[in-house]
Amino acid sequence: MVVVIIVPYELDSYDKSTLKILMVSTEFPPIPGGVGRYTKNLTDGLKRLGVQVSVLCNEKGGGEYIGIDPKNENNSKIIFEVIAEYDPDLVHIQLEHGLYGLKMDYINPNKLSTNIDEFYEECKIPIVTTFHSAYPLRQWMELSKHTHLLNKDIITFPINLANQISDYWKRFINYRSFNSANKQKMQMSQANIAFSNYLTKLISENENVSNDEKSLNNFSVIYHGAEPNLNKHVKKREARAAFSLPLNHKIALFFGFMTHTKGWDILNDLDIPNDWVVVINQSENLFNLAKPVPIKDQNIQKINYHTEIKNLQKGKIVNLNRGFLTDKDLSMLFYACDIIVLPYTVTSGSGVMFDALAHGLPFIATDLGFFKEFANKGLGIVAKRKPNEFAKAIKKLESEYLQYTQRIEMFNSELTWDNVALQHFDLYSNVLGKNNKIKNIPFPHAGQ
Repeated sequence: MVVVIIVPYELDSYDKSTLKILMVSTEFPPIPGGVGRYTKNLTDGLKRLGVQVSVLCNEKGGGEYIGIDPKNENNSKIIFEVIAEYDPDLVHIQLEHGLYGLKMDYINPNKLSTNIDEFYEECKIPIVTTFHSAYPLRQWMELSKHTHLLNKDIITFPINLANQISDYWKRFINYRSFNSANKQKMQMSQANIAFSNYLTKLISENENVSNDEKSLNNFSVIYHGAEPNLNKHVKKREARAAFSLPLNHKIALFFGFMTHTKGWDILNDLDIPNDWVVVINQSENLFNLAKPVPIKDQNIQKINYHTEIKNLQKGKIVNLNRGFLTDKDLSMLFYACDIIVLPYTVTSGSGVMFDALAHGLPFIATDLGFFKEFANKGLGIVAKRKPNEFAKAIKKLESEYLQYTQRIEMFNSELTWDNVALQHFDLYSNVLGKNNKIKNIPFPHAGQ
């Protein structure tokens, strides 16, 4: 069975710890990105608890140690050098394969690798791994889509199509190897964490072999933490004024990185209900350090459409064009809205969904496995990724809005960063044998 840790803890029931943790994440603020932001909030929560935590990240981040990079083939060596200097009790890897240089081969899928494989194979102190991604085949293939193929230029289209076919082939033959890489890292870790039961089962069972009880028993579900970043609850009128948003409509928010897997093309055919307005805000992906404009200095154009969104609907779609938001600005935006809409084509998990829940917003999402798990808790609605189905879901959510927000309020106690940090502390303590720390003693991998 899968071990699930979701019970809230009281901070006062734990003594301060002398644990030393090395947290490894290529992304870390000021680098914008979901993994980095998660790592920062978790690290801060652990430090409030009294745990000593140092972060190893990319040179553009603000960690105590720097040097790892997706393109750096010496990532494992760098981690070992930091371990030798910092002398931690255990290493906690925030695992998103692309952030450590995922390499796939067009001919031999057995050559699939990352630049931290050597670390997992040779590390002599306990490893805890948080898995940020795993995919069923259909979503894995969706990641290879070339959005520029929509522009069928007579000169470039044949070249683009050839590249698309090549990428599809590479991704297809490497699917099993990617799953194996996840499972191997799971087995070489003394404990593993995922944000949902869905992701836990996907990583543990994706090779279609008999379920190994040992491989399942070292997995825990600890939800992605999420809390408002403002000191007080902000009234909707005040929050909307900060973004120059209309006061007399309900607002559905589309928010996230500017990638095709977010599925925002659904806006081109979405029949937005008369009393609703759609607000969108996109940001660029990995290592884009462009700073957002502060709210107080904002001179926003209320209608500024993204070129890929052609459904104007007479002012029903408002593009903020604000890029990557600070945590405070993001909280203000969530308080300004009524629901979050997530028409993703691919997802392993969604920090945006957890952030929205923390601000009391129900979600409408594509009927993917991750979202189904939380829709079954009554926190939102999943629908087929069709414009008419999403329009129906908006109306359904509106009619039962109070029931959804009440369930969300009860759920949110599980998302506080102090609660998430305490669950991690408990997991670390179990790994280290509580009073019998095993630092610097060769630790047998779970897979051996």
